[in-house]
Amino acid sequence: MEKSQVYAVVDIETTGTDPTVDRIIQFGCVLIQDGEIISRFATDINPNQAISKQIQHLTGISNSRVRKAPYFEDVALTIYNLLADTVFVAHNIYFDYSFLTHELVRCGAPKLKIPGIDTVELAQIFLPTEKSFRLGDLADSLGLIHENPHQADSDAQVTAELLLLIEAKMRRLPLITMEAIDRLSQLTGMDTSAYIHEIYEEMKQNIQPLPKEQHVVSGIALRRKEVTLFEEKLYGESIFPVKKKAKEKVFGQIIGYRSEQSRMMNLVYEHFINDEHKDLFVEAATGIGKTLGYLFPLSYLATPENPVIISTVSIVLQNQLAEKDIPFANQLCPKPLQATIIKSHRHYIDLQRFKATLNSPVKQKQYALYQMGVLVWLLETETGDLDELQLTNFNHIFWKEVAHRGVDFLSDQDNLYQEDFVRFLYKKVKQSNVLIVNHAFLAQETLRELPILPKSSYLIIDEAHHLPDIAGKIANRQFNYASFKKQVAGYLEEEQLFDQVMQVFKQEKEGQRLLRIYCKALGDLVEEFSDLFYEINQLFPKEQQVMEPVLLTKQRFDHLSLTGERSIQKIEVLLSEMLEIQERIQQLITKYLDKYTASDRIIFVSLLQFFDRVEYLYECFDIYVNQWQPRWIKEYSQSIQGNSLLSINDLDASILPETIWYARYQRILYTGGTLKFGNDKKYLPEKLGLTDIVFKTLPDPYNYEKNARLFIPSEAIAISQAKTAEFSAYIASVLQELAQLDRSVLVLFTSHEVLSSVYYRLHPLFLNEGRELLAQGISGSREKILKRFAHSKNSVLLGADSFWEGVDLPGETLSLLVVTRLPFENPKRPFVKARYDYLEEKGIQAFTHEALPKAALRLRQALGRLIRSEKDKGALIVLDRRLITAKYGKRMIKALPKNLPVKETSIEEIVSELKEFLNN
Repeated sequence: MEKSQVYAVVDIETTGTDPTVDRIIQFGCVLIQDGEIISRFATDINPNQAISKQIQHLTGISNSRVRKAPYFEDVALTIYNLLADTVFVAHNIYFDYSFLTHELVRCGAPKLKIPGIDTVELAQIFLPTEKSFRLGDLADSLGLIHENPHQADSDAQVTAELLLLIEAKMRRLPLITMEAIDRLSQLTGMDTSAYIHEIYEEMKQNIQPLPKEQHVVSGIALRRKEVTLFEEKLYGESIFPVKKKAKEKVFGQIIGYRSEQSRMMNLVYEHFINDEHKDLFVEAATGIGKTLGYLFPLSYLATPENPVIISTVSIVLQNQLAEKDIPFANQLCPKPLQATIIKSHRHYIDLQRFKATLNSPVKQKQYALYQMGVLVWLLETETGDLDELQLTNFNHIFWKEVAHRGVDFLSDQDNLYQEDFVRFLYKKVKQSNVLIVNHAFLAQETLRELPILPKSSYLIIDEAHHLPDIAGKIANRQFNYASFKKQVAGYLEEEQLFDQVMQVFKQEKEGQRLLRIYCKALGDLVEEFSDLFYEINQLFPKEQQVMEPVLLTKQRFDHLSLTGERSIQKIEVLLSEMLEIQERIQQLITKYLDKYTASDRIIFVSLLQFFDRVEYLYECFDIYVNQWQPRWIKEYSQSIQGNSLLSINDLDASILPETIWYARYQRILYTGGTLKFGNDKKYLPEKLGLTDIVFKTLPDPYNYEKNARLFIPSEAIAISQAKTAEFSAYIASVLQELAQLDRSVLVLFTSHEVLSSVYYRLHPLFLNEGRELLAQGISGSREKILKRFAHSKNSVLLGADSFWEGVDLPGETLSLLVVTRLPFENPKRPFVKARYDYLEEKGIQAFTHEALPKAALRLRQALGRLIRSEKDKGALIVLDRRLITAKYGKRMIKALPKNLPVKETSIEEIVSELKEFLNN
């Protein structure tokens, strides 16, 4: 009997990444045969050079530890013989294999020529929904014990367990899926493809039946999906419990009665059944159980015919509602809540278009990795929602080719039509009494030709203070001439989009004629824009022609030359003609849709996407040159390369009565932790254009006097006069003082420049102390940084923008928060300045009614990062003395909880008080 293959799972630790100068400090190897670990080998290695502090901190391997270890020369042949006749396996094999080969050759051993497999690529294919493919993150996620990350023996052990886990999963896949992966895997690195092929061949010898939850449609194995029918419980008590006793009876042992939460439940119920006001604002602090406060009463009212729409600020919170809050509420609610998250169709995979990519694959490694990952994911997903794949972006051409374009673009003759995920979503919506969206989706309802959300009596806007800004962002329109010109040039090239459409239109004389006219107009359009931007540029003084956007006002635009005016007229004529031709081409495509193949349809989708872009450009251009009401803020910028960018902001985008969706809802509840500024309840309603409202505030349940502190260092510098270097040095010195407390610290900035400067000052010092310093934009994605911060005991996180809110770090994770500067918007930014001017024109003081409340709310949200439960303790340290020296400082402090102790003292005194306060 032939001896079965041995896999050598290897990991090395090194003094750096360059094999010509760096050396190995540790080698670990785990041998696998027949799906089991048969032996292990590991050794420290003396690199005969100093190990840097950074590598010591990362690996835990010190200079004194390797001093007595053998040199690589002493073990080179042992390692070479150990690996002979094995298949080399590593997590990111390209590094370990080449570094090790280089070292073997340097020490006179033969070069490695054994086959190799990369577990990173295997994980990307067979574990497609993992957040991160770093070894430590995979170990955490899959529950693999990883005792000493970044030590070779521990890393090799975990990689071996990962390989066994992936192999077991491969063997459970349907044969038809493995066959497709086997075919696509030719593009993987080294010998990963041979490994996949070997397992596929073994699986063919013992074919397993398909599990009942899977089926094969049109050659693709999919998970079966069923729409859960909505079931109303018709028996038992279903009258909403207003009184305490009645609620306690319903809550039973599941939750205790809380008076503020109960009050919110009653307010919400009353509002939705008989309040004469359409808009109710309820400010409710984090700790009172706000989500249950509105879900419980709505379970008595919402039906699939009249569902409650819940809009929240982000996809993360949407998922939290569906996966955590609603299942919990259903333990109490006598009537069930059946929820569906709704996103726009482009979030879903189009199975027909995915199938077309399998039929004509692109010979590119990343493209093939995505295709294989999707084949595995289709056996797991019920929604087809691409967000399940947890990618940081979907910019790769593959995702553009398989993202859904809407039900109208599907062929109902295709077998995959019945399996389509967007059609499935709409069926689920019909059986749901709760529909969850985010604010961006809600704001976009105004821009859609046909609204996706149904009319209803119940709309809840959670985290409502975000709505004005998100509505503004959604309404922002931009035209980037450089990217448009590049796209047009690409599409007009031989064998590119317009050529491909011509091919599909072989039998379609009218289609070909229209397309020729269209391409000619497109070329002319690009030329005219070039001329127009030259003329617009002349409107600005030479020294102003920089990257920074400048405002384009009516007064300035009136000075445009005659040549510029003519260009505008020509562009308007060209765009109108093109829209007319687009309409006719679209009618032709729709008329004969069924006679086109799946790959023809992919071509049409690209064409129709381009048509959308031209239509968007038409709307954008019309506003830019013709609409001069104060609501439109127009910016123009040109890069050094001469690329022009037009940008339009609509200052009335957040005025709800002007949106299309507002009228579709009978009653609306706006809720969140910070909806008012101090005692001013009108701030947010006025931003939303609402006057006839009811505003209720539920008392904050936390004891700030006992559990929180606000400190302002007495020696802080005058921020408005300080230069970046001076300010950064000051912040760094404060953080070094706070480091004595050995606690995790979140530091919030308003400037990325200052953040980077502080990071580079502190990084070497913290590295020597073995303390982790994390920084937004430097240490990885926001999610990754937060995860690392949450898992460490004393790291320091420097964050800007998105870290001011929506960061949930309960309990011990976060007890110190430093605010480097009061979070005012920069009034010199053209857009901010224009918005302030617009308010002043309306007779509204911009600083008092816009800048100050916005900054105060952000400060209060920052405090909300610290105290998230009754047990939390924490201190907020504000380095901006304007909080106590400026007139408006008192108003900002008033906007914070009433009983929060505020103290101005030296940094030494602050550290000393904090030692006592936090350790008590």
